[in-house]
Formats: sequence, structure tokens, C-alpha cells
Amino acid sequence: METIYLSLFIFIAWTLFLGVSLTSFRSIQVLIGKKKSNEFPAGIQHGSDFYWRLNRAHQNCLENLPIFLAVVFLVSTLGKLDSFVNDASVVIIVTRILQSITHLLSGNVFAVNIRFTFYMTQIVTYIVILYHII
Repeated sequence: METIYLSLFIFIAWTLFLGVSLTSFRSIQVLIGKKKSNEFPAGIQHGSDFYWRLNRAHQNCLENLPIFLAVVFLVSTLGKLDSFVNDASVVIIVTRILQSITHLLSGNVFAVNIRFTFYMTQIVTYIVILYHII
């Protein structure tokens, strides 16, 4: 399997892991009677700081997965898959996971700056890949 496809698989698996973690947290809250199932309003901060960071980390993955998927589609469709693109996909998935982990660990200014750096690394890598394939 080409590295870019493995990176896509890992991105999907990571997004699912965060989603399952989030829904498990919610389910436990409902099952132990701390919350009702309709007490998790979308887009409005609720719950503990960690819970909200988990929610946002999952949303970040959902927002960025289509970009990665589109890049993989373009690379594959245009027949531009090479070692540079494979290596770049590793940069994207590693920084995506590090961004999520940083998000989960803290919301302080230093952590937000680190998270932003990981995110910008992904964006720049996408741009470099697109430039590389044209």
C-alpha cells in the first residue's frame, strides 16, 4: 500500500477514534444519569474543558479530512503519486495527530500556539503537494 493511502487510512481511523471517544463520554454521562441525551447542544461550549477540547479536536479532524481526501484523489487521478507526495502525506498525518493531542492536553496560550503551528504545517504541506503535482 502506498504511504499516502496508509496516511489517509490513519486520518480516518484517528477521526473515528476521537468520535468514538466523544460519543462514549456522552453515553456514560447519560447512563449514569448526569446528563439527558438532549443536553449536548451542537456548537455551544458545554461540559468540562477536556470534553470540549475533545469535541473540538474531533470537529477539526472532520473539517480537514475532506481536504486530505481531495488531495489524495487529485494525486491518484492525475497519476502524480511519487515518493515526495508519500513523504508529504506522512508530515500531514503526523502533524494532524500531534495537533489533536495538543488540543486534548491543554487550552493554554502555549498549547494553542503549538496547535496552530501543527495546523499551519499541514496547510503549507497541502499547498506544496498541489504545487508539486501541477
